[in-house]
Amino acid sequence: MSSKMLRREFLKTAPTAAVALAQAARGASSQSSAPAASLVKIEPFDFRGVKLLESRWQKQMQSARDYYYSISDDDILHGFRAEANLPAPGKTLGGWAARDSGGIFGQWLSAMSRIYRATGDSALRDKAVKLVTEFAKTVKSDGDTRMRHYAYEKLVCGLVDMQLYADHADSIGLLEKVTDAASKTLDRTRAPAGPIPWEMHSGRPGEWYTLSENLFRAYLLTKNPKFKEFAEVWLYPVYWNKFANTSDPADAWGVHAYSHVNTFSSASMAFAVSADPTYLRIVKNAFDFLQNTQCYATGGYGPAERILPTNGNLGKSLEGRMDSFECPCGSWAGFKMARYLTQFTGESRYGDWAERLLYNGVGAALPIKAEGKGFYYADFRMAGLKYYHRSSFHCCTGSYFQDMAEYHNQIYFKDKSSLYVNLYLPSEVVWGRPEGEVKLTLETRFPEEETIALTLNPAKSAAFGLRLRVPGWAKDMSIKVNGSAVDAPRKPGTWAAIDRTWSPGDKVEVRFPLAFRMQPIDRWHPHRSALVRGPVVYVQEGNTHEPIFPLPEREDDLNKRLVPGKNPGIFKLVPQDGTDVQGLFHPYYEIGESHIYRMYYDLDKLPFILWTGPGGEA
Repeated sequence: MSSKMLRREFLKTAPTAAVALAQAARGASSQSSAPAASLVKIEPFDFRGVKLLESRWQKQMQSARDYYYSISDDDILHGFRAEANLPAPGKTLGGWAARDSGGIFGQWLSAMSRIYRATGDSALRDKAVKLVTEFAKTVKSDGDTRMRHYAYEKLVCGLVDMQLYADHADSIGLLEKVTDAASKTLDRTRAPAGPIPWEMHSGRPGEWYTLSENLFRAYLLTKNPKFKEFAEVWLYPVYWNKFANTSDPADAWGVHAYSHVNTFSSASMAFAVSADPTYLRIVKNAFDFLQNTQCYATGGYGPAERILPTNGNLGKSLEGRMDSFECPCGSWAGFKMARYLTQFTGESRYGDWAERLLYNGVGAALPIKAEGKGFYYADFRMAGLKYYHRSSFHCCTGSYFQDMAEYHNQIYFKDKSSLYVNLYLPSEVVWGRPEGEVKLTLETRFPEEETIALTLNPAKSAAFGLRLRVPGWAKDMSIKVNGSAVDAPRKPGTWAAIDRTWSPGDKVEVRFPLAFRMQPIDRWHPHRSALVRGPVVYVQEGNTHEPIFPLPEREDDLNKRLVPGKNPGIFKLVPQDGTDVQGLFHPYYEIGESHIYRMYYDLDKLPFILWTGPGGEA
């Protein structure tokens, strides 16, 4: 399909989609950026009614909230005020935000408003409202924010979310004003990205192809056609069409990884607005392309921030690149892509990527710390290291905060008759139904332990479905209701369905036997593998002075040789010859700053002993 065809089909279907959206809106709250109901198979809770319970990921979210809340409002606003020749108390944030905080400002507003909606954190909302109010004073009378495409796109997201989740009525008026200006001043060159020359990896102007998503969200929220018209300017058929009819395009490589995964969220929202199935097919094919050719065992992708050719370069990247994955930004794009696809297809398999990114992506990131030092690159090599980026307040300090909010929106989905559990993260959800509310509480130490306990508390006995995601890695998943086994199909990559009349206090027990397996990096390197248990990538301590011992490739041998250590989730290798191996195996998410580890192994080249003689003798 040509670029002209894709755009022509979009314009042809847009009026029909607009009618459908208007019909859907008459029966829905005005505070919604949801697509037409006919396009949605299942929907997330959109940050309403979901609460994280105690876990390392809830603590990670809370720690991030506390850090961002502590940043001085005057420091955040300093650059905007100075450029507007207004009194500018405080000081510059520094780093990437040395001039102003425009590159991350909108993302922070987005995260604050979403966390407020999920948690009721009014102090965080008050901070966000003050920031918007004061920022608005720095905008020129004609709406000029002095922002280029990248910062403007983040601002659109933040202002949409301030209206949608923080109920801040002035945000949409401000968004209309700045969009009127942007539609006149933003460079419309729209040169597509490419591998050569180097500076074209993100197109020209940089990352212009990500703008449509949040402009379409603004349109669905407000029904103002100006947002839809401006969103259509930034459609990216020259790249999207590579995936229109295949999940293995020959020429999709060499471009900036994070932003090109992020552009598929714009394609998803183009589907939401136009109802053109071409867009959904593109996103589905792109997802399969990423999973089949671009992703490490962690779910991360994009060494050196590039989409790679499908020729074994992913495996080769482990030999020298420390910048395996632009972690917070890449996780944010992956979370959204998985959520849109789950929403529009109803399929459970997309949750597997969200799960891997939760445990091995941003959920394994180092926490943001003083003066805006944030985790940027994850290192997946055979000799890896967790480290902070040399600069502060970089792009990943914006997406990191949004990732923390997004945890709430990945766990549960719903339709009219069923509640879906997508991620097994300690949490509660309140599902509002015409027949009465249902509260579900999920308690677990998964993925360190195998059992998940669900307690259902409908307001009164009620018939509805419970759907449990069966991960692609799962074998022999078992389900009990009130102690009795449930004989429901449990095929990996589907939802296990339980339909019954539920009473207050009913309990569901889910068990996933957790076994180790070796996962090869790609088909060109069948022995270059990572150690995985359930959804979690394990790494070996790398600071022990001992040979690197081989790990069995056969799954049964692997699980005999890796035995539990003293602490939960930690394992010790016991080779067949009885050697005492000191380097323990930890979940990657447990590794701290500057700790050396090994994630990938060349299984056909071990053991590796540096102090052997020329003939191999010790």
